[in-house]
Amino acid sequence: MSHNSFGHLFRVTTWGESHGPAIGCTVDGTPPGVQFSEAWIQTFLDKRRPGQSRYTTQRQEPDRVRVLSGVMPGETDGELVSTGTPIALEIENTDQRSKDYSEIARRYRPGHADVTYDVKYGIRDYRGGGRSSARETAMRVAAGAIARLVVPGVKLRGALVAIGDQWIDRTRWDWDEIDRNPFFCPDAETAGRWADQLDRVRKAGSSIGAVVEIVAENVPAGLGAPIYGKLDADIAANLMSINAVKGVEIGEGFAAAALSGEANADEMRPGPDGRPYYLSNHAGGILGGISTGQPIVARFAVKPTSSILTPRQSVDADGNAVDVMTKGRHDPCVGIRAVPVGEAMVACAIADHYLRDRGQVGAQRH
Repeated sequence: MSHNSFGHLFRVTTWGESHGPAIGCTVDGTPPGVQFSEAWIQTFLDKRRPGQSRYTTQRQEPDRVRVLSGVMPGETDGELVSTGTPIALEIENTDQRSKDYSEIARRYRPGHADVTYDVKYGIRDYRGGGRSSARETAMRVAAGAIARLVVPGVKLRGALVAIGDQWIDRTRWDWDEIDRNPFFCPDAETAGRWADQLDRVRKAGSSIGAVVEIVAENVPAGLGAPIYGKLDADIAANLMSINAVKGVEIGEGFAAAALSGEANADEMRPGPDGRPYYLSNHAGGILGGISTGQPIVARFAVKPTSSILTPRQSVDADGNAVDVMTKGRHDPCVGIRAVPVGEAMVACAIADHYLRDRGQVGAQRH
């Protein structure tokens, strides 16, 4: 199986399966001299880690990361310094329950990639989805932790803005609130409603979708390229590669289609530093594929997980009609744990474009 890497100058390759002994990744292209620690990476992995509330899968994985290469010890205890060579990261799998999936070894779960994997490869790992499991995204989060350190000064945060048809009230947006509830929700009142909603979904053995918003501030202007190296195109591709993501938008996104040209255009005035000062940000920080210096805003839609207890009509590998009910431990709303994954994928895209831009224009801006 090919296509396990993304990025150009900041390049990430992941490996491993959901029910294998471990998962891991190689981060290639990190400049030498970047200082970090395993504890730094762990702070982001802990946000994605399963089993932290009743609203996520109860698989108990500590997700302890190990840095295997590409670093030298720093001056303080636990500090690591990148050498410019590939950084290898590994996380051990400790709580696999492959027997939970034995009944679907030859049955295709509706909404999953079982049938398409079989069609393409002639073999599939039915144990939790194998390579296609969202378990793989832990390594993206680990790589994203390093990516955040590549571009100086960038502040990158994510939030859940909708579960099902219940959206947050943006007038109550509070970034501090996302650490006070299990949903990464910036609106305390809506978080309370989501708790009731997800309790009903969870008890019914069903699932529900969500929308995640990622905001990257202090991104330098000028990253990206106008045709085949668009920053927004690469952000969209990274986000679309996340399990269960079915749609991505930048800035106003699909809502821009309902605006007039006057309403959608981001007007400008001279700024105090001599650079253009934008009066709005409908473009989401990117124009013509190139960053404007405004906050980059991206949203992505996560479908309801197809692993539900309700029997669904399907077929098996022999072409027989069957009913499939998925057992095991699953997220009633996979969008919750997609927040740190989305942050990581945007961070990787920005880091990659930053290094590309530095290599192309050199001292002109850097």
